[in-house]
Amino acid sequence: MLQSWDRDALKTAFATAKPIPFVKIDNFLVPEAAAEIAASYPPFERALEQGRTFSSVNERRKVQVTNAKLFSAPVSRLNKLLASPEFLSDLSYITGMPNVLADELLLGGGIHMTGPGGRLDVHVDFNYIEDRQLHRRLNLLLYLNSPWDPRWGGQFQLWDKEVKHCIETFDPIFNRCVIFETNETSFHGVVPVSPEAPLPRKSFATYYYTKEAPTHWNGVSHSTVFKARPDEKAKALLLMPAEATRDRIDVGIRKLKDGIKKVIGR
Repeated sequence: MLQSWDRDALKTAFATAKPIPFVKIDNFLVPEAAAEIAASYPPFERALEQGRTFSSVNERRKVQVTNAKLFSAPVSRLNKLLASPEFLSDLSYITGMPNVLADELLLGGGIHMTGPGGRLDVHVDFNYIEDRQLHRRLNLLLYLNSPWDPRWGGQFQLWDKEVKHCIETFDPIFNRCVIFETNETSFHGVVPVSPEAPLPRKSFATYYYTKEAPTHWNGVSHSTVFKARPDEKAKALLLMPAEATRDRIDVGIRKLKDGIKKVIGR
C-alpha cells in the first residue's frame, strides 16, 4: 500500500525544515489504494452522526471519527499500516525520535472531514495523555481530496512561534502526506473552507507518542491552545475571550450542580 521512500532524504528534510521539523510526501500511498480509501469515506452527513463535531469560535463544521470499528475495510487497512512496527521503525529513523508509539485509540485522530464554511484555526496541540502517560510527539496528516480547487481554501499552514508569519502552506491535494513534530511552538492550522466548496475536505490523521519526555517538556500538560492570526483582531480581542469566559462559567455551574447532588444524596 505504501509507496517506497528514501528514508535518508526524508531524515535530512525533516531535520532541516523550518519553522519546525516536518516532511511533505506526495504520492504517499500506491494511487489505487489511496483512491479506494478516499472512495470509502462516509458522506459528510453520516460522518456527523458517527463522530465528534465542533462548533466553537476556532473550530466548526469539522467532524472526526475516531472509532475504528466504524472504519471501512480500506480505512482499517490504512490505520493498521500507519501503526505497524515497520512504519514506526521508519518514523523513528526519519525523525530521530526513538521508541515512537502509535495510539490505538486514535485520540483526536482518525477520519477528519470539514464541510463548506468549516474551519480549524491556528493552534498547538494537546501535549500529554495523562491516564496513559504518553507524550505527544508527531502528527501525520494524509489528504484524500480529488479534486480540490485552491479557491475552496482548506490549505494546511505552518506558522512561526509568535503566529506573526505563515511560513509554509500546502494544498490538501489527493495522496499528499505531511508529518511534523508537535511541540510548544508548532503552531499550525487550516485556511477556512469556502462556503462555496462543493465537497467536504477529507483527511486521515494519526498521532504518535513516546513514553519518554521530550527535551522541551516542562512538566505541564495542556489541551489545544488556539492563537488568532494577525488579521483576526476581533477574534483575538472579543470572540475568543468571550468564549473562554463562557466555558469557565459552564464548568463552574457543572461543579456546583455536582456538589448539590452530592449533598442531597447524603
